[in-house]
Amino acid sequence: MVYDVIFAPQIFCGAFLFFGGMAMNKQKVAGNKQLVVLALVCALAYVSVTFFRVPVVLFLSYEPKDCLLAIAGLLYGPIPALIVSVTVSLLEMVTISSTGIIGMVMNVLSSALFVCPAAWIYQRKRTLNDAILGLAAGTILMSGGMVLWNWLITPLYMGIPRQAVVELLLPAFLPFNLLKASLNATLTVLLYKSVVTALRKAHLVPERETVTSASSKKKIWLIGAAVLAVLVTALVLWRLIP
Repeated sequence: MVYDVIFAPQIFCGAFLFFGGMAMNKQKVAGNKQLVVLALVCALAYVSVTFFRVPVVLFLSYEPKDCLLAIAGLLYGPIPALIVSVTVSLLEMVTISSTGIIGMVMNVLSSALFVCPAAWIYQRKRTLNDAILGLAAGTILMSGGMVLWNWLITPLYMGIPRQAVVELLLPAFLPFNLLKASLNATLTVLLYKSVVTALRKAHLVPERETVTSASSKKKIWLIGAAVLAVLVTALVLWRLIP
């Protein structure tokens, strides 16, 4: 198990680069640099699921995986965002997950509902406002969509009556997904420019976006800090209220 966790990201990223490179070169979609970045995102997202998972309520836990996937989506668009979502979920299934194919489907749906709308909206003008709008849309779609999918799928792999799941939709599933998506959206806004700057310095992404002014950066951090404070407070209150 330990060896699986250690070597799985390396093996999978190698396969991602090899087979993904063949497919993408045939379609002339992206070059080697994009594949390197996407493979790196997959590896980091897998590590975040493996080592930074925080139990929240019932069998639900938080990990910052979707933040990393959203950054990839903002960089390259909704299709690469979907590809990395499926890739990481598949890697989870074959190494650390105990929920099998159904758990993988749920992970793909959760991540895709969050990152793909954000990436699609951001691609229009690639501005801070579009990023915030896209992440807000992803948060709403993921929170609402997972209520439906939990109602449909959770009874199948949990082996519990559907009525028991219905009773958990509003008090557990909805607030959990809303908090999770909101936190990941906030982290994405806070980290995106720093990540892009580091990738530019490594010559992995082109210089094509406008530079964020100092006042805009300060505004981002102030808004992010306020949202994080609200989310942490809401999470603490949610855990304390019976």
